[in-house]
Amino acid sequence: MTEEKWGEVREGLRRAVGASNYKSWIEPLEFDSLDDGVCTFRVATTFLGNYVSTNFGDQILFHLNRAGQTVQRLRFQTANIARPPASPAAEPAEPAAATDEVEFRPEARLTFDRFVVGKSNELAHAAARRVAEGGQVAFNPLFLHGGVGLGKTHLMHAVAHEIAQRDPSKKVIYISAESFMWRFITALREKKMMDFKQMFRSIDVLMVDDVQFIAGKESTQEEFFHTFNYLVDSGKQIIISADRSPADIRDLEDRIKSRLQCGLVVDLHPTDYELRVGILQSKIDYYEGIYPGVTIRDGVIDYLAHRIVTNVRVLEGAMTRLYAFASLVGREITVELAQDCLADIFKASDRKVSIDEIQRKVCDHFNIRVSDMIGPKRLRAYARPRQVAMYLCKQLTNRSLPEIGRHFGKRDHTTVIHGVRQIEKLMQTDSQLADDVTLLRRALEA
Repeated sequence: MTEEKWGEVREGLRRAVGASNYKSWIEPLEFDSLDDGVCTFRVATTFLGNYVSTNFGDQILFHLNRAGQTVQRLRFQTANIARPPASPAAEPAEPAAATDEVEFRPEARLTFDRFVVGKSNELAHAAARRVAEGGQVAFNPLFLHGGVGLGKTHLMHAVAHEIAQRDPSKKVIYISAESFMWRFITALREKKMMDFKQMFRSIDVLMVDDVQFIAGKESTQEEFFHTFNYLVDSGKQIIISADRSPADIRDLEDRIKSRLQCGLVVDLHPTDYELRVGILQSKIDYYEGIYPGVTIRDGVIDYLAHRIVTNVRVLEGAMTRLYAFASLVGREITVELAQDCLADIFKASDRKVSIDEIQRKVCDHFNIRVSDMIGPKRLRAYARPRQVAMYLCKQLTNRSLPEIGRHFGKRDHTTVIHGVRQIEKLMQTDSQLADDVTLLRRALEA
C-alpha cells in the first residue's frame, strides 16, 4: 500500500471518527508495511497502539478494505518516530514543572483520624473509607458535593494517605479541574497529547476537585469523558468533587452527568451543632500540645459552635487565631476574649448565606430539583419556589439583583424584582406561604 493510498484511507477515517478523535489517535499513526494481510503501523508508545487497536481497529480495517487493500489484521510496532531536528538557534525546552497536584503529596494533617464525623458527613466518610481500603468497590465514581469547607478535599487527601499506607505501589493523582484543563490545553499546544493521555491513563486512582469548572469547556469535557471511561473500564477508581450535584451543574454535557451519576453521589451537608462542637473539641486536644500554657474556659466551645455556622475552615481558623492570640498576650480563652478577637469572623458569619445554599434549601422544602427551579419551566410548582428563593436571596445576601438573576438561569433583574414583590404581596394573604418562608428563613439563619 502506498503512502498516497494510506492518505485516502485516513481521510475516510477522519470523517468516520470525527476531527478530535482523528487528531488524537489516527493522525499519529505512521504506515510501515502491508504483508500477507497484516498492516503494520509505527506508534510512539505501546499505550497508543493498544488504545487505537481497541477503540478504532475495526474502523481502520473497514476503511482499508474498502480502499481495495486486503487486510485481515493490524499490528502496531513501537519505534522511535523520526522528528525534524531542532533549529540550532532554538533554546532548549524547559522541563515540565512537577506540581503537588500530579506528583501528589497529601497534606499530613488531612487524615481519616483527624476527620470529625457527624450526621452531615457520615455517609461521605464511610464511602471514602471503603474506597481507601482497596479491593472491589461497588460504586465508581465516588462523587462528593457540598459547599466550601465541608470536608471534600480532606476526604480525598485521607484516601490518598490510606492507599499509600496499604499499597505504596499504587499511583494516585489528585488534580483540580482547572489544572486538568490547563494541562490539556498545554498538551494540545505543544503537541504532547500522547504524554497527557499516558499520564492520566496509567494510574490506579484519579481524584478531580471542583469538576464544575470544566462545564462549558467543550474540548476539555471531551477529553475528560474519554479519560473517565478508560479508567472505569480498566477497573480504576475515580473520586470527583464539586460544589453541587452532577444534575445541577449547568453547561456540563449530559453524557458526563450520566456517567457521574452512575456511581455513588453523596451530599456533604452544612455542619450541625453537634459536629461543630466535635470539631472544636478536636482542635483543643491538638492545640494543648502546641500552647501548653493556654487554658480555655467552659462555655467558649458552645458559644463558638452557635456563632460560627458557615464551614469547617472558618471554625478551625477561629480556634487557631484564639490560641495564638491568647498565647501572645498571656491570657486564658474566655467568651469575652473570643468576642474581641473574632469580631470580624462573627460579622461575616452572620450574613454568610450563599445563593446556592438558599436554592438547595428551598428545593428540599418544596421537593423539587434545583435544575427545575433555575430552568425555563413556568409551571406553578416550579415558579413559586423560584420566587421564594429569589425573595430569600434578596433578604439574606448582599448580592445585587442582576447577580441573583444570573444564578436563576441567567434571568433578568426585572424578573427578580417581580418575584420578590410577588412573595411580599402573597405573604399578606397566604398564611401557608408565610409560614413556609418563615421556616426557611429560620433554617438558613440557624
